Amino acid sequence: MASIPSEIIPELRVRLDVFAEPGEHGRVFTGPNGGPLKHSGFRRTWNRTRSTVGLPGLRHIGNTLAASTGASLKELMSRMGHSSTRAALIYQHAGQDRDKAIARALGQAFRKARDNGHGKPSGTQRARKIIKFR
Repeated sequence: MASIPSEIIPELRVRLDVFAEPGEHGRVFTGPNGGPLKHSGFRRTWNRTRSTVGLPGLRHIGNTLAASTGASLKELMSRMGHSSTRAALIYQHAGQDRDKAIARALGQAFRKARDNGHGKPSGTQRARKIIKFR
């Protein structure tokens, strides 16, 4: 079972208090008339609800956000319940924010390698200084 961010717990509690059936075995989601939610009508109801509240593609958004955190493919597969890499790869979009984060990390790795991890100029940097002043 995947963990959920603690920040959304208050919203989940409100949802349960307002919309779910009472009791330990109460349904979290019910049909339009308060009965069991039928599989045959779920997609139509789900799509209409998402559209009404302005949040189409909630699963896609959630999975894309999970991928943007830098989670490994295996972690995403486990979180999403996917058994194939193909399904999980759909959510690994190359977003601009993530691309910038990757560039920053690469820059840090380059600076560390360039400075030999000690803040000292590398041999290449010393050679450039020598050549520059001749």
